[in-house]
Amino acid sequence: MSEAELVLRSTRVITPEGTRAATVTVSAGTITAVLPYDATVQATARLADLGDDVLLPGLVDTHVHVNDPGRTEWEGFWTATRAAAAGGIATLIDMPLNSLPPTTTVEHLRVKRAVARDKAHIDVGFWGGALPDNVKDLRPLHDAGVFGFKAFLSPSGVEEFPHLDQEQLARSLAEIAGFDGLLIVHAEDPHHLAAAPQHGGPRYADFLASRPRDAEDTAIAALMGQARRLDARVHVLHLSSGDALPLIRAARAEGVRVTVETCPHYLTLTAEEVPDGASEFKCCPPIREAANQDLLWAALADGTIDCVVTDHSPSTADLKTADFATAWGGISGLQLSLPAVWTEARRRGHTLEDVVRWMSTRTAALAGLEARKGAIAPGHDADFAVLAPDETFTVDPAGLQHRNRVTAYAGRTLYGVVRSTWLRGERIVADGEFTEPKGTLLTRPE
Repeated sequence: MSEAELVLRSTRVITPEGTRAATVTVSAGTITAVLPYDATVQATARLADLGDDVLLPGLVDTHVHVNDPGRTEWEGFWTATRAAAAGGIATLIDMPLNSLPPTTTVEHLRVKRAVARDKAHIDVGFWGGALPDNVKDLRPLHDAGVFGFKAFLSPSGVEEFPHLDQEQLARSLAEIAGFDGLLIVHAEDPHHLAAAPQHGGPRYADFLASRPRDAEDTAIAALMGQARRLDARVHVLHLSSGDALPLIRAARAEGVRVTVETCPHYLTLTAEEVPDGASEFKCCPPIREAANQDLLWAALADGTIDCVVTDHSPSTADLKTADFATAWGGISGLQLSLPAVWTEARRRGHTLEDVVRWMSTRTAALAGLEARKGAIAPGHDADFAVLAPDETFTVDPAGLQHRNRVTAYAGRTLYGVVRSTWLRGERIVADGEFTEPKGTLLTRPE
């Protein structure tokens, strides 16, 4: 252990081989060894004895809307990355829309990176955007280091980021497949949405009826067809419809290269419990019924759904009106994602190892970061979350770090207190106290 600068010791360390008592050594921000718990610690190394708290790899959240620059009154890199750090997240990938400009050209990417550079408390990467008129920009963005490309198949909610019709999807996907890039897709069919009843008003049941499952199912089926034809890599964003799962399983069996995510709110909240007028619960696609939620959990267990990400999409409080038709659609969940998922996972008999696989290991792999992120193993970045999994807390919006403290989890009692978060061997938050920003801006590994 002569090279160790930092040693972390816990009776419960989640490693790729399982959970065990271990001593983890770190040098120059990188994990150098995972040793037996009673390994001798050199006197010159800093020792962090975590007792029985669980040491897990820092989470990797690949679906975050930071909205900076342009809509910084909604969110910003300083506040979003603080919230992420407070929740055990050490890496996030920022979505290309809701900021102005959107990340749809190399110049726009430069603007985004310049804004984020001195504000990031954790490591930050960027998705590019695929629009009807920017096919020519996709390869340059790929070469500039974006992790892939986001597209909508129905209106996005912001005019500067229009959706793709099927012909435009085919053109963009063919271009992206040409350099084996990744297209990540908001899959709802606009024709099914237009045909659904649109009552507006405060009743959640009316909003749910306006975003039917078949809109997701139809869009996903069309996406699978395009990916099959072009041998393209695609990723289904924020799956909420359990009815689409057989389509996804069948496509995979045919060799389609598709991955799938879902979100904490689909796994922990149900339509039956959403109060009328409570648009802090509004998101698209919507939170669905409890029976549908059971299908999502089963798909996580069998691997049909690969990973869990927040889709953190905040706005100012005034945009969360009581009318579900006009309220901004987005759940703010960065800081609470780990305890929210863990609370429901433990109730259903899953382990923290499962949660780490869904929220760190597989998200790191989705972004191509599996060589450095998502595992406590030699050669990986020394990114950690320290969790007291059996302690509970009640969500108080006043304690949240994101800019607008609106949350669908207010008043809920959750398991899992994040004691501290570490980034490349430096403790960046502990017991609510933050360091200055220490994050780096990431590019897609070659």
